[in-house]
Amino acid sequence: MNKCILTQAAAMDHFCVTEEALRQVLTTALEKGGDYADLYFEHTFNNSVSLMDGQVNSCSSNIDFGMGVRVLAGDRTGYAYVEGITLEEMLRAARTAARIASSGNAGVPADCTAKRIDHNRYAVITPWEAVDLKQKMPYLQRLNEQIFSRDSRVCKVQANLSDSTSHVLFFNSDGVSYYDYRPMASLAAVCIMEENGRMENAYAARSYRQGVEFLTDGLIDTLAREAVDQTAILFRAVKPKGGEMPVVMGAGGSGILLHEAIGHAFEADFNRKNISIFSDRLNKQVCNEQINVVDDGTIPFNRGSINFDDEGTEGQKTYIVRQGILTNYLHDRISARHYGVSPTGNGRRDTFRNAPIPRMRATYMEAGNLKEEEIIGAVKQGIYVDNFTNGQVQIGAGDFTFFVKSGYLIENGQLTQPIKDINIIGNGPQALADITLVADNAKIDNGTWTCGKDGQSCPVTCGMPSALVSKLTVGGEN
Repeated sequence: MNKCILTQAAAMDHFCVTEEALRQVLTTALEKGGDYADLYFEHTFNNSVSLMDGQVNSCSSNIDFGMGVRVLAGDRTGYAYVEGITLEEMLRAARTAARIASSGNAGVPADCTAKRIDHNRYAVITPWEAVDLKQKMPYLQRLNEQIFSRDSRVCKVQANLSDSTSHVLFFNSDGVSYYDYRPMASLAAVCIMEENGRMENAYAARSYRQGVEFLTDGLIDTLAREAVDQTAILFRAVKPKGGEMPVVMGAGGSGILLHEAIGHAFEADFNRKNISIFSDRLNKQVCNEQINVVDDGTIPFNRGSINFDDEGTEGQKTYIVRQGILTNYLHDRISARHYGVSPTGNGRRDTFRNAPIPRMRATYMEAGNLKEEEIIGAVKQGIYVDNFTNGQVQIGAGDFTFFVKSGYLIENGQLTQPIKDINIIGNGPQALADITLVADNAKIDNGTWTCGKDGQSCPVTCGMPSALVSKLTVGGEN
């Protein structure tokens, strides 16, 4: 049972605002002729506690509070925010936004109708406000002890537990309003090992929209095992020879390639501005007909899930590619109006200081019908990759470079020598078109993925089944 849902009336009390005041602010926002206006209130609590050298030795807390006013007039957007929410401050922000997006005759906001959350995607049992620092510390200490106990080569552990709670209240001039209580929790560990003077390290993490119930013995056991196993294998890993070759993308974390190299190019603002290589590909075949790509805001407790996006659209599951055909872009209100379609629930923002823009949520490829071993068996000489750390992508052309932390050589259809520290280089749309085989082992990677765009950050997730890309360039040894 969720103990943290407030009625919208209680939420308005939380922010010390009244419907009468909000209607006055919306009216002021439309006084220069805006077509639309919205108000976004946010109150966020962030906490972080870290362990190093066997001791919990660092902690921090932060409170963020304020509201933003957005006004749309044709192609113009006016945005202003304040870090206090007296009526005078909100009216000042509304006038600023109105002047930026002025167009003529003043508009009138519609009567407000609150949207209810009938299916809360991240119901909290115990809120983070109910526990203090001393109650969190034992989990980090237990994680540290488990990692050390698994391998005598472990010489250092770094661990971090962070949690946040956001109260969000939203009103717009179309009469839509909602309140959302948004939790987030992340637990991460870095394992550092030494063998014969050589050091290796690996990272394991989980993040969900949950309360204190996120912390379990099972979670600690999983992270300890992953951190140790992923570090240990690096002592046996080599750099492969470079060149163009088939690459099998492992299930789960390889979805970051899908997110970065392809997903951003499906965001509608890049297509509306003709930046994306997919700007003229809507309703056209872009890849093998067995491929379905989804951006989903409805997965329970998922880091990228939303009850409502940051402009009042309900979270939903959006097929971007269906049977190989590009069927949808990812829309906010502005791009949806441009294309004459409904928003897809992808209007997201970093904080109240930012206007919403099209952003991904949980982006993944659906399962195919083959076994992973069948796909590996189809490769005579290539590599298998499953652990990425970072990369660079050009949204327009779609060219990318990704750094692969670990994987395996594929020789005569078998995984053989572990590999590490290589780059894979390619073009996102071409890589999508070059996916020829898809396995039935679809998996979401529930790590601490955070997407940056236009100076804003948003929590996301990604995933995919194992899949064969027929050719990519691998940067390895000469």
